[in-house]
Amino acid sequence: MAGKRTGATAHVTALVGILTALSLLFLYLSAVSPGAKLGLTAVAGLFPAGAVISSGLRAGFFCYGATGLLGLLLLPGKGNVILYLLFFGLWPMLKSLLEHLPGRVLEWACKLAVFYAILCLFWFGLRELLLPFLPPLLNRNWMVFAGGGVAFVIYDVGFSKLIGFYEARVDRVLRKGT
Repeated sequence: MAGKRTGATAHVTALVGILTALSLLFLYLSAVSPGAKLGLTAVAGLFPAGAVISSGLRAGFFCYGATGLLGLLLLPGKGNVILYLLFFGLWPMLKSLLEHLPGRVLEWACKLAVFYAILCLFWFGLRELLLPFLPPLLNRNWMVFAGGGVAFVIYDVGFSKLIGFYEARVDRVLRKGT
């Protein structure tokens, strides 16, 4: 019985390690990329979702934490790592928790509240560090908050579709191997 548990623990550890390495790779690419910083940081945030789906919430937090810590220690340009730590890397676990709330209206209200809280932190606290790429036309509070809300809803729906793809194609294959 103990051998079976050790095998399962080794499988989870290996999976989290691989997903952490992939997440860190995309964070590195976002740090050195001249034009796709935000997109590559968002892709780095997909890998903790894989850990949550395949191994649970704890594995997702380990992937997120290890990627964030290694990113802060090893990568140039800490802005993308902070963006990962405060939103893209954390979102898979928050999404998992919020989607267990009763009712879609409450779920979406809480998702939007979390998003706007994080956006306020970015906009009012970390704007110079994380949002220097905004053109002057978009450098208005109401435009950022209105556009950000729409972009977030599109992001979350797309993220859900990617999670469905992962569950149907990747996680199914991973589970056959165990």
